[in-house]
Amino acid sequence: MGLKSKLCAQIEVKAKNDVFHDAFRHKPHHVSTMCPVHIQGCDRLEGDFGTVGSKICWKYTHDGKEKFSKQIIEAIDEEKKIITFKEFEGDIVNEYENWKVSLHVDEEGEKDLVSWTMEYERPNENVPELTNLLQFFIDMTKSIDDHHVNKPN
Repeated sequence: MGLKSKLCAQIEVKAKNDVFHDAFRHKPHHVSTMCPVHIQGCDRLEGDFGTVGSKICWKYTHDGKEKFSKQIIEAIDEEKKIITFKEFEGDIVNEYENWKVSLHVDEEGEKDLVSWTMEYERPNENVPELTNLLQFFIDMTKSIDDHHVNKPN
């Protein structure tokens, strides 16, 4: 059994938080146009976009390297606007076990917030925490926010 880890980030966004929930639930194949530096594509492997049990494949660039992540949509809570993705094949699970990430969009007073929570297991203490991957999610969120806020009318 590995060393369990949980990393979280919460980012205040200017775009309405529904933008993020809609993009990652119903239109993940559009995310690459919103932040092409981070995401180069998302393909549907099985099922329909936005449904529990469907499988997708993200192509992304992290730490200057092209990578991929095949994920299953593990859970969707439409009321709380939470989507959980679990990687079953890809660059992350080659080194870490039981990796999953949840996206939660919420309002706190006047603020719109996007939260990312990663859970995973490191095989031993020599394998680093995924803080650089959490920073990737923060940067990606900011790029998507900028895309929507600076979008021409």
